[in-house]
Amino acid sequence: MTLDAVCFGEALVDLLPDRRGRLRDCEAFQAHSGGAPANVAVGLARLGLRAGFVGVVGEDEFGHLLARKLAEERVEAALRFTAEAKTGVGHHVALSIVGSERLPASGYLRAKVAQEKLIKASPIPYTIVRATQFFEFVGRIADEATIGQTVHLPSVLFQPIFSDDLAANLAKIAVAKPLNGTIELAGPDALPFDELARQYLTAHHDPRTVVTDEQARYFGTTLETSSLIPGENALLGSCHFADWLSRTAPQR
Repeated sequence: MTLDAVCFGEALVDLLPDRRGRLRDCEAFQAHSGGAPANVAVGLARLGLRAGFVGVVGEDEFGHLLARKLAEERVEAALRFTAEAKTGVGHHVALSIVGSERLPASGYLRAKVAQEKLIKASPIPYTIVRATQFFEFVGRIADEATIGQTVHLPSVLFQPIFSDDLAANLAKIAVAKPLNGTIELAGPDALPFDELARQYLTAHHDPRTVVTDEQARYFGTTLETSSLIPGENALLGSCHFADWLSRTAPQR
């Protein structure tokens, strides 16, 4: 069959939350096919043209989902299915989250645990790096925990890390021998979650009040005292939260 147009490039899967609102409150994600070249091919087919698509997809559930969607849209697809092992990957380094396995009530953190299981089941040598939250996200966390002019957070221990410290350690891990195991990264200080947010808001001259609320949710789940802190063998960054705050907060 002669085609009117052929699109070359990427086809990918977008994972969209199952509900509107804050990402941390969603319980699941829905897979939707996408990728600009694939979308163009589908659009042309819907306009009545004979469209083709040429690309590479994974030898996995997502790859076969894309193949089905293209067929349903009557796009003539020439797809090459490939597994990561055939691309020459020698060390799969995955960034995950400290405490994910302890918080199964969170859909987001359950997905992190599922990701880790898939990596462990793969034949690719790997290192899973579980990190604590970044200093840079404390302000956003406070925003999401805000009701009116109050910020609701529990007093559980929180041990965030400076993103530069995380990046430096990831670079070292990536070029080192695969652990085929898990390593944890965290900042040097474990502080009460609510107190850390108070320090951040004070340094930024923010008038909001932090209320200690042990039932406040984080990524859709309540927390225990040690839910978010690493084990005793974790690698620790060198930058302290107070030092980072003094450098980055606006000065009056």
